[in-house]
Amino acid sequence: MKKKLFNSLGIMSGTSMDGVDISLIKTDGENYFERILDKYYDFPKSLYEKLIKLRKIINSRDDLDNHHAEIKDTERNFTLFHATIINDIISQNEIDFVGLHGQTIFHSPKDKISIQIGDGKLLSQLIKKKVIFNFRKNDIENNGQGAPLTPVFHNLIAANNIKDLKANTSLSFLNIGGISNITKINKNFDPNLMEGFDIGPGNCLIDSWIKKNSQLKYDKGGKIASSGKVNQLILNQAIDNFNSPNYLKSLDINDYEISFLRGLEFEEGCTTITEITAYLIANGINNLTKQNNDTNLVILCGGGRKNKFLIKRIDNYFDVEKNFLLKDIDEYDLDGDFIESQAFGFLAVRTVLNLPISFPNTTRCSKAVSGGEIIENF
Repeated sequence: MKKKLFNSLGIMSGTSMDGVDISLIKTDGENYFERILDKYYDFPKSLYEKLIKLRKIINSRDDLDNHHAEIKDTERNFTLFHATIINDIISQNEIDFVGLHGQTIFHSPKDKISIQIGDGKLLSQLIKKKVIFNFRKNDIENNGQGAPLTPVFHNLIAANNIKDLKANTSLSFLNIGGISNITKINKNFDPNLMEGFDIGPGNCLIDSWIKKNSQLKYDKGGKIASSGKVNQLILNQAIDNFNSPNYLKSLDINDYEISFLRGLEFEEGCTTITEITAYLIANGINNLTKQNNDTNLVILCGGGRKNKFLIKRIDNYFDVEKNFLLKDIDEYDLDGDFIESQAFGFLAVRTVLNLPISFPNTTRCSKAVSGGEIIENF
């Protein structure tokens, strides 16, 4: 029997906190996926500043209580902004569900807490649609790390879009967002056999350095980093300090800071932190990839894929004998800027259908579980 297709709107705002990606997809929550539209909206300056302030003041579970009023005020502004842009899309498109990732302000699996602001109840009331949110809730409650959640979507688009996959090719997705994570795809595209890991920083350290030392928000294309020289002493010290990774834990941007770059010139600091980031990403992939006779095809997605200097340096640190091949996801008729927002549209449908979005091999949860909360407040 043919499965029902749903139009689902996925919404994602990442660690840069500068705006929101929105994607409308058609899917059955399992095997079918079709892109309908993708849009990006900048946050208003006032909302951006509120979000950045929350990042600075929320560093522990006690901070959640101490700054409760400020969190709620920001969440309301965040939700109202989303309602405005969603209603604009609804006026021109048929939509069944909305999958709201929300903005992460605190993530601590050991405390069984992962907070993404975004009031699902208020949003549902304002847009008159069923809203799925708090996606990490069930995973955390089942002893999972709460991240990464995109592997099951990577598995879907691999099965549908990566048509040139050969028998002697192993496939992984490398998503370079604020944090970098990798999804290892089973050759039969069995979601129960895929694996997911957070492997290190992505854009977060580079962006922090750029924002702290200039009026820019990021190093476009890696041009600043490519103009400087690596401080070898700091690079070696950083490698020593970061060289005992635990790939079974999820990571948060608060796990990393840039104080060790103090005193470096702007370009030198940017080049050095890019080199450190490249080493940590490549080291994670090297450690998680078995040596065999396969070609290891790594599909690049996330904003960091556009930093060509970073990608070049990652490639430099790969184990030569493991035969890595890096490809941009855009080469497969997919828009690498909207993979995560599309993913949350897909995860919303899976949640409504009570299909798992978290798996023991991706988030370390005790059993495969579906998503978070479903609200219909109209």
